[in-house]
Amino acid sequence: MSSHSSPPRRVLVADDVESMALLMKRVLEREGYSVETAADGKDCLEKTASFGPELVIVDIMMPRLHGLDVLKRIKADPALSTTGVIVCTAKSYKPDEELALAEGAFAVIEKPFRPELLAARAREFFSGMRAGATEGALPSAGAGSGLYSPSFDENRAKIRLWGTRGSIPVSGSRYARYGGNTSCMSVERGKDMVIIDAGSGIRDLGIEVAKRGPARIHLFIGHTHWDHIQGFPFFLPAYIPGFEIFVYGASGFGKDLESVFHGQLDSDYFPVQMEDMRAGLEFRRLEENPVTIGDMKVSWEFTHHPGATLCYKVETGGKSACYMTDNEFLKGYLGDPRAAETDAELLAPYRKIMDFVADSDILIAEAQYTNEEYRTKIGWGHSSVSSACLLAKLGRIRDWVVVHHDPQHDDFFVEEKLGLMKQVCRHLGFACEIRGGFDGMVEYLD
Repeated sequence: MSSHSSPPRRVLVADDVESMALLMKRVLEREGYSVETAADGKDCLEKTASFGPELVIVDIMMPRLHGLDVLKRIKADPALSTTGVIVCTAKSYKPDEELALAEGAFAVIEKPFRPELLAARAREFFSGMRAGATEGALPSAGAGSGLYSPSFDENRAKIRLWGTRGSIPVSGSRYARYGGNTSCMSVERGKDMVIIDAGSGIRDLGIEVAKRGPARIHLFIGHTHWDHIQGFPFFLPAYIPGFEIFVYGASGFGKDLESVFHGQLDSDYFPVQMEDMRAGLEFRRLEENPVTIGDMKVSWEFTHHPGATLCYKVETGGKSACYMTDNEFLKGYLGDPRAAETDAELLAPYRKIMDFVADSDILIAEAQYTNEEYRTKIGWGHSSVSSACLLAKLGRIRDWVVVHHDPQHDDFFVEEKLGLMKQVCRHLGFACEIRGGFDGMVEYLD
């Protein structure tokens, strides 16, 4: 037996991520190899010439010279005919792997990998074993040992907008994003459902709810203007026995709430009458405040709009969403909102509404008119952009979903208005996320 041991095998590791290169170096040195590192493709070729490695381990995505080009040059050099190359890559697509093997790579290792896989591949090369793709040779590397499959928490409070247009439904290519139905929103937590407003959006909601089978539904009406009740005759659960539907609204209308709903189902206007609705229907005048429904509390406040008009706040799990589609904040005010911010006399009539929206986690509310439009819309019951922004600031709102889009405003106009609102908030020194509400939009409260 010779008294002299064989010199260690030489391995060159080329990776532009220093921490990865050092990790591979440590793994291979523990296996008894002599290891040097290179920081990029050109450095790899230079050290291949000077160090004379028997095996080069090269990353594909490197600066100065791509890893595959390094592989090609090594394999094209007759002086390096016995030099092996193992390709490491985080870009683990089959065509890339097949190309590397076709160009002469001994093996392809997918990043991230376990240290023992790298050591095994090196041993295979030096023992003369055939390798190739990593698939089937050793367990695949990965961050976890199994599939992460989270299950959805069905008890989370889910808000969905079913109608976000004001006055009348609109459609067409110019309204593809912000078009569609008039006001309707649902809030669900577990088996409990609250619906606010019965505009044309409630039709699609009703089709969805009917699929689930009989349930108890609580419908709160902001006010009885046509765009907030016009979808009720098309609300499918109202015709299905077993459903219980409680309809809530304020007093102060010219007629009581039940008479209003009966009226829109008059045979002169609609072919089906309320008597044909086979669900249990009950109309309730709002007196209690808040109304408790399961784990949700629904509170209400009068807004500044013609008629007995309400906004609502749904609270659950320590979070709150405020819904206010019709409110004329600072009626008739056309000036700079910064001047109005400290005008106690001007703000005094609006203290209740300011307190009501204050610190809501989500504000779902209108800003229907630009300031130029508002000059001819004073008294119509809707806010100008600048006044609505001031209300959001005074209410310390951080997340605002803008709804009740004017039927004259197409998608391009709404997007420009949203941009203007963000600008006004900046002028007010106020940071707020502002998004346009659209039919089908979903948010979660907790």
